[in-house]
This record gives sequence, structure tokens and C-alpha cells, in this order.
Amino acid sequence: MIKISKKILKEVYPERKSQAHKYDFGHFLIIGGSKIYSGSPALAGLAAYRSGVDLVTIAAPQRAANIIACFGPDLITYPLAGNWLSKEHLPELLDLSKNKTAVLIGNGLSKKPETLEAVREYLKKIELPAVIDADAIQAVAQEKEILANRNFVITPHLQEFFVLTGSKIIKEKLTQRIKLVKETAARLKTTILLKADIDIISDGQTTALNETGNPYMTVGGTGDTLAGICGSLLAQGIDTFKTACAAAYINGRAGDISAKKLNQSLMTSDLISAISQVIR
Repeated sequence: MIKISKKILKEVYPERKSQAHKYDFGHFLIIGGSKIYSGSPALAGLAAYRSGVDLVTIAAPQRAANIIACFGPDLITYPLAGNWLSKEHLPELLDLSKNKTAVLIGNGLSKKPETLEAVREYLKKIELPAVIDADAIQAVAQEKEILANRNFVITPHLQEFFVLTGSKIIKEKLTQRIKLVKETAARLKTTILLKADIDIISDGQTTALNETGNPYMTVGGTGDTLAGICGSLLAQGIDTFKTACAAAYINGRAGDISAKKLNQSLMTSDLISAISQVIR
């Protein structure tokens, strides 16, 4: 059992060479958003930039893409026709994925059946490392074999873990949680980051605990930032298990820094601003 500490940062952030240039540290694709939700993929994208990736492109239904573009000039947006992701968008998304180094899918997509079907079909066809979060977890829960032996990190909270596995987790029983996560990761042959008061990360062989984070991080969006940090590190070439460990630490520590000043007033945008302090 590993307890994650700040030492993980040196493992995922080696000193950059003076000859480094754009694209050396990844081009990250986020597929998310819908007619209703635009903030989720935007928060993930901004957190990804703060975590060191060179470029972030967000593919989203048109209304969401237009809103996301207003968050700042750093984010590249690719508008998809309509209000929801569907299989009609697959050719565009697969073409868009060709020059990317990692993808995050799920944030704000919705649970519409046609959207979940599109998520499954997309994941079957790509070879990129991927973070599967939020509504995309609902999609793969219906066809779990998609996950096996792929460079994927899946990031459920307790309810999403139940949807994925049918196993009800008792919050107070940490030992039970650890056992379930490790067994599930081994069975599904993937890396799982279970988000809770103590995060549990396992690839089925090695298991780690992250104790950063606090009760003020219940505010909407902190799961999106975690997913964005995960995707950023994958895009920079870090392996799935180490990525999940480092992302959990960074996200929780940034939340701790913000909570010291803000307590109940903490917003996810505050957490994003604190990521640089964690890494520094």
C-alpha cells in the first residue's frame, strides 16, 4: 500500500530542457458539454493547462463550445452541430483525435442513450490514453470490456462506482473500499481512481491512497478539475497509475490551499488558481 506524498511531483515533472518547444508536452483533447452544461469541460481544460500540458482542444456541441470559448483565449474549441453528442459526430471526433496525445471524455455530456452509445463507439476505436469521467462512466458501465488492457483511467465517485460495479460502498469502511477498488481494477484490467474523502487508486496490482482534499471541495466542478489534471499528465506521457496518483494529490492539495483562505466560499476556479502553487 502506497501513501501518496509530494514526492510524486518530482516523478511527473522532471526538469525541462532548454530546447523544449510546443507539442513536447502534449496536445490534450476534451470531449464534453451539451446544451445544458458548458462549465464542466471548461474547468477541466483550464486545470489541464495549469498542470503543464501545451495545448487543450475542447470538442463540444455548438452552444457549449461557443460559451467555453469565452472562458479565455487559451482554450481551443471545436463546435459540433446540434445540442448533444451523437454517433453522427464520430467521424469528426476520430479525425480530431489523430494529432492528440490523450483524451478526456464525459464531462457535461448528458446521459442520453444516443450520447452514451457514441461514447462507447468512440472509445472502441481510439488508441489514445484516455480519462473516462462523469457521464462516460455511465456509458462504459453497459459494456465494461471496453476498458480491458487500455491506457485508460476511470474516475468514479462512490455513486458512479456503484453504477459501474453494482457494489455498494460503505463510506466509513476504508478497508472494504480498498479491497473493492483493487479487485475491480484487476477484473476490469484498468486503472481506477475512486474519489472520496480518501482517494483510492489501483491498477489491480498496486494500490495507493491520497489524503489531500477537504469537505469544502463538495462544490461543483472539483471532479472536473481532477479529470483535467489526469488528462494533462497522460498527454505529457505519464503512465496511467502514476497519473492517477499525482492528479489526486495535486487536485486535493490545491483544494486545501484554497480552503485555508475561503472555507465555504471556495469555488472551483479558486482551486485552479492554486494548482501552480502545488506544483511549484
